[in-house]
Amino acid sequence: MKSRNFVVLISLCLLLAGASVSLAQQATATDASLVEQGKFTLHKFEQAIGDETYEIRPDGDSLAVKINFKFTDRGTPVPLTTTFRAAQDLTPQSFEIKGKNARPSAIDEAVTIDGAKAHLRTRDKQSDADTPSGPFFTIAGYAPTTMQMLMVRYWATHGSPQQLTTLPTGFVKIEPRGQDTIHVGSKNEKLDRYTVEGLIWGRETLWFDSNRNLVAAVSTDAEFDHFEAIRDGYESALGAFVGRAGADGMSALAEISKGIPGSHSPTLAIVGATLIDGTGAAPVPDAAVIIHDGRIVAVGPRSKIKIPKKANVVDANGKFLLPGLWDMHAHFEQVEWGPIYLAAGVTTVRDCGNEFEFITAVRDAIAQGRGLGPRLLLAGIVDGTGMLALGVERVDTPEQAREWVHRYHDAGFRQIKIYSSVKLDEVKIIADEAHRLGMTVTGHVPEGLNAYQVIEAGQDQINHIQYVVDIMRPELPANATRADRRKAILNIDLNSPESQKALTFLKDHHTVVDPTMALFELFGATTAKPPASFEPGINKIPVELAQQLTDVGPPNDNTVLAEKVFQKELEIVGALGFLSSQGPIKPFRATACTARSNSTCRPDSPQWKPSRPPRSSPHA
Repeated sequence: MKSRNFVVLISLCLLLAGASVSLAQQATATDASLVEQGKFTLHKFEQAIGDETYEIRPDGDSLAVKINFKFTDRGTPVPLTTTFRAAQDLTPQSFEIKGKNARPSAIDEAVTIDGAKAHLRTRDKQSDADTPSGPFFTIAGYAPTTMQMLMVRYWATHGSPQQLTTLPTGFVKIEPRGQDTIHVGSKNEKLDRYTVEGLIWGRETLWFDSNRNLVAAVSTDAEFDHFEAIRDGYESALGAFVGRAGADGMSALAEISKGIPGSHSPTLAIVGATLIDGTGAAPVPDAAVIIHDGRIVAVGPRSKIKIPKKANVVDANGKFLLPGLWDMHAHFEQVEWGPIYLAAGVTTVRDCGNEFEFITAVRDAIAQGRGLGPRLLLAGIVDGTGMLALGVERVDTPEQAREWVHRYHDAGFRQIKIYSSVKLDEVKIIADEAHRLGMTVTGHVPEGLNAYQVIEAGQDQINHIQYVVDIMRPELPANATRADRRKAILNIDLNSPESQKALTFLKDHHTVVDPTMALFELFGATTAKPPASFEPGINKIPVELAQQLTDVGPPNDNTVLAEKVFQKELEIVGALGFLSSQGPIKPFRATACTARSNSTCRPDSPQWKPSRPPRSSPHA
């Protein structure tokens, strides 16, 4: 009897154990069904360069989020790891972000919420702050994209406040901007569009599906380059997202401009200022400048200029009036640069490489009065396949080279911009075709080539002084390190045969050198030479912009060497300036007509007027 009862007991235990296993399996399955996972492809200038994966998992009464973000930008890895813990309603409990958010910059931040106190850490510095009394979220910059998705979900379920406080610093504004129908595969999908202001300088554009899953983000990264994150399955719509973000950004600026007094007056009269016209003529005191429909129609002493009766008159007494300035090397990557340029007196910008859909949308909006910004003159970027490649405009074959030159020309671009991986044969074809169509060629010296080669191949301009430096310094062994190359720059003698050959060559070929020294000076900033010491205006810029520009480290051996290299490069720029003053150097303009028209910008047209004779080389 006891034996029988024992068997029954064992059977019952086995049955209960089986039930327990079944319940455990069921619980595991249920938990798994609550786990949210996703993946975004990360892009710079529309080129896929990495990915971001995320997992959101229930953990007791909380949600645990783990995010891995990594891309490789022109050969440099940019890895970033983020963990986030929140209540079920996404109210933050802890947040940590560590790694790199761009090639030149790192981030290491943490936030822990402990009741009424928020414990903050930036690198090795600890501090405490009061936990905000209203809605708040933890986030630090544009990346990772998942945190932006969770932030918008939190915002939408906590009353959609006009302003959302963020920790460790700042606040954001999230604005619904309508809906877009995006064609993906064989279907059209309607997505909600939002802008986010406060994570970067300016605005980002985000798209969500009906389940509040982030589908696409168009932003700029921590070095102010175009950045896009696209959810798996939506990659084919990347260009549409980029173009729509540019157009919507300009539309938002146009809405703001409606409140600017006098901004839409057809006739503007600026009176009373001392005019310096830039021609070398003597300043004109108490001058008058009349502008009608955006064009200057009369200039001179106020006593001799008739002021139209319906003009909007601006009294500039006690001020100086200059012609509009030009920014000769820019990458106009955010619509917000438009009004900032105008506020600084810049009325024309040469854009030296951008995303096709974005920059054409912005340029056209400005030209048609649908946005705020300076006149944009565009250089269309092209690159070959390689570790340093940028963008998606590949020119690995003669056919691709001609195709992209024609596409840019037909879209009204003035120049072609060579980047770092174009082969010499394609440089020749690009230059030949661009000159035939009335365009000029600017850009880098690609890897493996030197300035002599690309200029002989037809490149009219060189961007960045280092490519001129490279043909002045003594020959180095093939295994020379980057430090060896930089040290060799310090030994450049401007009177040496190498330097004199380079200077003479550049002058004889009428090569325009665009040195971008201001950028290199900023790269060399340290705590001993902070950016504000040579750019005082940096103390007045918005905090989200200042974070990227003023976060510099102490001097070290590398920065000391960089400063010496910068001073040597300044000497070389001075030598180029002196050389140009010894005789006229006329930048090559292949044609006097506009490059927008195929029919009139060819060598066989009556408008074809080369400003210099063809070179002896067959590609000219």
